Amino acid sequence: MTDSHEHLNVAVGYGMARKGIPAAASFRKWAVAALAGRVREADVAIRIVDSREGRSLNRHYRGKDYATNVLSFPAELPEGLPEEFHMPLLGDLVICAPVVAREAREQGKLPAAHYAHLTVHGVLHLLGCDHEDEREAEAMERLEREILAGLGFDDPYLDA
Repeated sequence: MTDSHEHLNVAVGYGMARKGIPAAASFRKWAVAALAGRVREADVAIRIVDSREGRSLNRHYRGKDYATNVLSFPAELPEGLPEEFHMPLLGDLVICAPVVAREAREQGKLPAAHYAHLTVHGVLHLLGCDHEDEREAEAMERLEREILAGLGFDDPYLDA
């Protein structure tokens, strides 16, 4: 998905059966909405996983022995590359489908709305946004609300 000014490439892969999980085109649309106007070029990979793979990745990379809803892995290009070398690799997102489904049920949200929110949230992390303190969290949540509203989704932080 690109327009004349931006080269935003989003690859989506499923590490499990796709039943009840949005199509790749939806994930691309949500990711591009989060990227648009923030970067001119980006390559992002999104992988949808089951609880086992989600737990394994969370344990390996974050030291937390449970599956979480979304993991963001910003790209780390090696230092010392030639100045003319250009690679718009932004990073990878891993979304754990069973966790998303459970959270959507618990929060009374449509699964697609929760997948959209977590995709946008994860992409913003790849862009360097964070929520480590209250000011950062408020800024990131404001961006998420704006992007999701532009996609036709309700405020994800309202209690259902």
